[in-house]
Amino acid sequence: MKDFFQKLGKSLMMPISIIAAAGIFLGLASVLQNPDIVGETFVSFTVIQNIIGFIRALAGSLFGNLPILFAVSIAIGLAKKEKPTAAFASVIGFIVFQVTLSYILGLNGLNQLTTSIDYLMSEGMSELEATQVSSQYETVLGIFTLRMNVFAGILAGGLVAFLHNKFYNIELPVAISFFGGKRFVPIITTVLVPVLAGVMYYIWPIFGGLIESLGNLIAESGTIGTFLFGFLERLLIPTGLHHILNQLVRFTPIGGVEMINGEQVVGALNIFNTALAQDVLNFDLMSHATRFLAQGKIPFMTFGLPAAGLAIIHTARKEEKTRVKGLLVAAMLASFTTGITEPIEFAFIFVSPILFVFHAFMSGLSFMLMDLFNVVIGNVQGGVIDLTVFGILQGLDTRWFIAVIVGIVYAFSYYFFFKFIITKKNIQTPGRERKEEGLDVEIQDKSKIGEAIVTALGGSENIVEIENCFTRLRLVLKSTNAVDKNALKNTGAAGVVEIDDTHLQVIYGPQVEGIAQKVKGVAGNEEK
Repeated sequence: MKDFFQKLGKSLMMPISIIAAAGIFLGLASVLQNPDIVGETFVSFTVIQNIIGFIRALAGSLFGNLPILFAVSIAIGLAKKEKPTAAFASVIGFIVFQVTLSYILGLNGLNQLTTSIDYLMSEGMSELEATQVSSQYETVLGIFTLRMNVFAGILAGGLVAFLHNKFYNIELPVAISFFGGKRFVPIITTVLVPVLAGVMYYIWPIFGGLIESLGNLIAESGTIGTFLFGFLERLLIPTGLHHILNQLVRFTPIGGVEMINGEQVVGALNIFNTALAQDVLNFDLMSHATRFLAQGKIPFMTFGLPAAGLAIIHTARKEEKTRVKGLLVAAMLASFTTGITEPIEFAFIFVSPILFVFHAFMSGLSFMLMDLFNVVIGNVQGGVIDLTVFGILQGLDTRWFIAVIVGIVYAFSYYFFFKFIITKKNIQTPGRERKEEGLDVEIQDKSKIGEAIVTALGGSENIVEIENCFTRLRLVLKSTNAVDKNALKNTGAAGVVEIDDTHLQVIYGPQVEGIAQKVKGVAGNEEK
């Protein structure tokens, strides 16, 4: 189960990378089409505005097709081998899933006409009742279906991944052997996905209602609900399961439900991006969604954690400062610019519960304060890029200056609290390790880092599976007892997390993608 949720969390992040980038383009396009910011003359240049409009259309198409993106990413992330086959089958599975739902709906007399607001009102419903009923359905890839949002993609992709892992190497009798192996995966997908869709036709209304009730509970909790989200999101960092919590608020009713241009939009990130794509920005509408997005992260990611990194550098032993600077300066820049925080967080969360709880509390407080002051800054990362594109460039109505003011306070708070606790409690942060725990061996040839990591992991024979997310090398090993954690830290790792006897995570930060490829390039690891 741990293995499944670790992989699920990583898989959920795959679409987010492209969505985060698309969101930045959408934010810039919104600025360049706003006459209050760029002036009427620039807006009147038809050719330029047509190009910008095209960019907005491209970005919007990605947001509008998130369910199938999730289906593909889940299948790829959970597939053990032959991942291209899993991706291909996931597309088939997703289409079959939606077509099955559409067919069942049709048998019950439900289609685009009979679920439209005008038709339902003509049948005697009030406008509110008609809107509530109509919002339960949507059109995906031109297919009329239940409104399941990204859950449809996650379910279809998850089932396809299960079928793929079970059947991709199946051997059939000679007479039909042509359909064996990986060719069998799309076939069994077409057979079994309709069963899942049929079950979900009856289960989803109940499950969806529970999710919506949870969303209403959080919404009614006001700023307390926002605080709890930020607090729990940071507490889950060591497990990697914060990705799942984030996706729940970004793409389900837990993050909010709004009507935009007569269409129901579900999830904080979906609401923000849909509102951002409108010709006229509705900041009141966007503020309901952004309470769970980048604005809550900016004070501690852009300001607080870099200051904490500075405190760790200043409290390191004199002879260790050069090494610690090399370790943390890049991590501080990553947090400041992009909101990737784990390389800094893993420098203290396992050596000091006090600093970890303080950080989680300040994270929750940051989300709550941004909500209280009606700040409107969206997207997912929380670094200075999001602050600039979705705050400063969008104008004073976003109240971005509140995030900066709070952030400056956070910088001083983090720096002095970290410095005090580290020195007072003699916390073993980088540069303060006990002599026997220090790193004695330096890697002279950085091109050999893959070999060094494999050796530290106990050799290729101890490695079962190699994966990575945005910041972590995620490993399945035969035994974690064979791992040399000090040697791993010597390769540049900010931290090592031992999940259990066979699962290990090594935190490298944004450069982890290249490191993972180097590890896979070592002899014996090519297929892992």
